[in-house]
Amino acid sequence: MRVRDMALAVLVSVIWGFSYVTYRFGLESFSAAQLSALRFLIACLAILFVPRPKVSWAVMLVIGLVMFAGQFLLLMLAYTLDMPAGLGSVTQQTQAVFTILLAAIFLREFPTLRQGIGMTVAFGGLLLIGFTIGADLKPAALALALAAATSWAIGNIVVKRTRDVSAFALMAWCSPIALVPLLAYSCAFDPQPSLVHAIAHASWLSLAVALYLGVPSTLVGYGLWGHLLQRYPASVVSPFALLSPATGILASALLLGEQFAPLRLAGMALILVGLAVIVMPVAFVARMKARSAEIRDR
Repeated sequence: MRVRDMALAVLVSVIWGFSYVTYRFGLESFSAAQLSALRFLIACLAILFVPRPKVSWAVMLVIGLVMFAGQFLLLMLAYTLDMPAGLGSVTQQTQAVFTILLAAIFLREFPTLRQGIGMTVAFGGLLLIGFTIGADLKPAALALALAAATSWAIGNIVVKRTRDVSAFALMAWCSPIALVPLLAYSCAFDPQPSLVHAIAHASWLSLAVALYLGVPSTLVGYGLWGHLLQRYPASVVSPFALLSPATGILASALLLGEQFAPLRLAGMALILVGLAVIVMPVAFVARMKARSAEIRDR
C-alpha cells in the first residue's frame, strides 16, 4: 500500500474513532433510528452534485440496507442499552476478522502469514483494551454491536466488488436507500416517530453530531474507505480500522473524562505494532531480509 493511501486509511480510522464518542450526545435528542436516518438524510444531499455511479441498483440496495441502515441502527440500539463508548469502538473492529473471513470465502483473497501475525498481535491489543472496560455491558448490547460489525463486513465485500466507480458517489447514492428502513423502524417503534419534531426540539450539540456523522463520518469516511477497498485486498485495508478504538478511547478521555489504565495503554501499543506488521511494504520486508542475509554471510 502506498504511503499516501496509508495516511488516508489512518485519517478514516481517526474520524470513525471520534464518532463513537459523539453517538452518546446525538442520542440525547434523537432515537437510535432517528439519529441514523438524519445521518443519511444529510449524506444523501450529495446526490444533487454527483451522478449516480454505474453499478446495479441491487448492489446499492445491499450497501444501503446492510452496510448503512443495518450497521448503524444495530449500533445505535446497542448504545441505547448503555454500551460504553470505549467498548463500542472496540467491538466494531471485529469487522476486520469478518471481512477477511468473507473475502477468503467469496473473493479467494487469503491473508499472508505476515498479515495473520499482525492481525493476531493487533487483536491481542483489542483484547487487552476490552478487559479494561468494566462489567457494565449487557449481553443484548454486545450482541447488537457484533451484529453491526457483521453488517459492516458484508458491506465491505460488496464495495470491494465495485470497480471503476467513484466511491464517494456510491456512498452518496446509497444513503437515501438507508432512509426507508430507518424511518419505517422509527414509525413502528419510536414513541415520537416524527423526525421533523425531533429536529425542531434537538439541542445544538445533537444537531452538530448528526452533521458530523453525515458528512465527515459517512461521505468522507466511507468514500475514502470504499476507494481503498477498490484498490487493495480487503485483508490489507480492513485492519486499519483497528486504529479506531485507540482514537475512541482518547476522545473518551477528552470529552467524557475516561481514565487510562496501564493495560489499556498496552493494548493501544499492541494495535499499532500489529498494524505496522500488516501494512509494512513488501519491498521493505524484502530489503530487510536481504540485509540480514548479507550480514550473516560476512
